[in-house]
Amino acid sequence: MASKYSVSLQKIISEHGYETMYLPCDASDIFIESQEVNRPGLLLTDHDAHFDPARVQFIGLSEMEYIKSLPKEKMLERIEALTSQKPPVIIITRNFDVPDGFLQLAEKYRVPVLRTAESTSSCMATLIYFLGTQLAERITRHGVLVEVYGEGVLIVGDSGVGKSETAVELIKRGHRLIADDAVEIRKASAKTLVGSAPDNIRHFIELRGIGIINARRLFGMGAVKLTEKINMVVQLEPWDPDKVYDRMGLDNEYIDIMDIKVPLTVVPVKPGRNLAIIIECAAMNNRQKKMGYNAARELLHHLGMDDDYQPNAQEIDIWQNY
Repeated sequence: MASKYSVSLQKIISEHGYETMYLPCDASDIFIESQEVNRPGLLLTDHDAHFDPARVQFIGLSEMEYIKSLPKEKMLERIEALTSQKPPVIIITRNFDVPDGFLQLAEKYRVPVLRTAESTSSCMATLIYFLGTQLAERITRHGVLVEVYGEGVLIVGDSGVGKSETAVELIKRGHRLIADDAVEIRKASAKTLVGSAPDNIRHFIELRGIGIINARRLFGMGAVKLTEKINMVVQLEPWDPDKVYDRMGLDNEYIDIMDIKVPLTVVPVKPGRNLAIIIECAAMNNRQKKMGYNAARELLHHLGMDDDYQPNAQEIDIWQNY
């Protein structure tokens, strides 16, 4: 799949500990742009239809055994058929010995060759996840991302509503900061959003009246985290006395982020409300809902009401003025 983003081969080598067999230039100057990987078995057997040369190529047990079974002249011909496609990198798994002539052909076509002791399936799965995260579609949203009881909570709201102050209180209560002010959100899969902080502002928090603080240095390494899935969004807004806020929580609200629906909780802000505790409860409640439990529905059952119960106008008026 084509991507407008790229990741350097040096980052891939550093992250996964691959052994370098041949590099045509500095690995920092070689970039991978495709999230897909491939095993070139069909190409090696002279079936090159639909071969995508932009993909990382893996040579595992099946490919290596086939190559070694060929006469030397035929073996070099099939290796050249692969290297002449100029894939961004070839990764040899299981620490297989490189066949004679392989590196010479890789050098001829300037194709990087790496090696790993891992099995092919394991290595491919790890790299696919890594590339899926690094090359994913992404946007940047104004907000704060924290991990609360294992749930990734994206706190959004107008500037000055108290997002950063709430994040600091959550950190003091043992939770972890991922990003403040700007949250880089990546679409890691069709159902998963992953948030992180831009490199230049990672671990920093802006507190009005105090200034900039470094959460990692102030609260320790246990107070920060590099990335986290976004499991829910909490929207902070100034308390509006004319607005009817959800008092039951029967129906789930969602917000659309890059075509993925994320549970949304709107929390009104006014003096005296402990937002950190409210967000802790929201995170735990969201986890319970994912596991199939809804406290509001259990209460209705205790009261002998149906699941599709909706409060009438008089009840809403009573709750609003309660």
